[in-house]
Amino acid sequence: MKTKVAIVGAGSMAREHIRAFNSLEGVEVTGIHSRTRKRAEDLAAEFEIPCVADDIAALKRDSGADLVVVAVPELAANSVSKACFAQPWAVLLEKPAGYHLGDARDIAAAAAGRSQPVMVGFNRRFYSSSLAVAADIGSRDERRFIHVQDQQSFAEARRYRHPEEVVRKFMYANSIHIIDLILYFGRGKPVEVTPIMPWQGETTEVVLTHIRFDSGDAALYEGLWQGPGPWACTVSTPSRRWVMQPLERATFQNAGERKQNPVDPDPVDAEFKAGFRRQAQEVIRGVRGEPSAAIGIEESLRTMELIHRMFGE
Repeated sequence: MKTKVAIVGAGSMAREHIRAFNSLEGVEVTGIHSRTRKRAEDLAAEFEIPCVADDIAALKRDSGADLVVVAVPELAANSVSKACFAQPWAVLLEKPAGYHLGDARDIAAAAAGRSQPVMVGFNRRFYSSSLAVAADIGSRDERRFIHVQDQQSFAEARRYRHPEEVVRKFMYANSIHIIDLILYFGRGKPVEVTPIMPWQGETTEVVLTHIRFDSGDAALYEGLWQGPGPWACTVSTPSRRWVMQPLERATFQNAGERKQNPVDPDPVDAEFKAGFRRQAQEVIRGVRGEPSAAIGIEESLRTMELIHRMFGE
């Protein structure tokens, strides 16, 4: 029997999720709903999705879906998520699951107690580069130092017509992509979050924050808020240093060597939006009650809480 998937939303992220889930054996996207019906109808025609629903209750009833993927704008995520929680299916929320910490806590509270899982789409944890780094550092019991480099711009966010409420909290809407890697690679709980160059709102040029874990691991967040810069992540241990720049590619340097050793990325990360197909596989395992590496909403909230501690917002 096929696992059936429904989609809420009809933008670029919805399209990428449809492609990823439809590529899996034993999985079929059977329904779609969007506040703009014409866009939903266009995606349904393109991907031969049999059901276009006018509301979420009808989407569940007519698609017979076991899983719903919520890929809607940040300000709509709360109400749409709660409407989806009211139906008996598993839920995958595109991140961020809340456009600020209070919103995220409200969504997480609404998800509590469900018998079906609520997962969040942290696709960068499923990059072949991220998985290569995690597998390697997990094979040795060495302290880790993680350094992530972020770049954001209020002006650019406004140029893309993000709502002002989202722009003012853009560390949740966008920086979450790179900050989450701190928790992915760092072991244990962050016990100290120390601002070196603190967040100062619109006037901020650079944010530097040091994070110490109870495991002994540490991290440094570097955010450039007025100026160009790449997204990058390095993970250093006494025996090996990993560099992800761009994030989809990983190279390592061994202690005592100067050579950079590239790791070939998985071609699936070029065929699909990077991480999406691998993430979809883990989500389906979660839907089927199998052991799964899909990211639960509790872990998503942990990342949101770290962002709040880093920025004080």
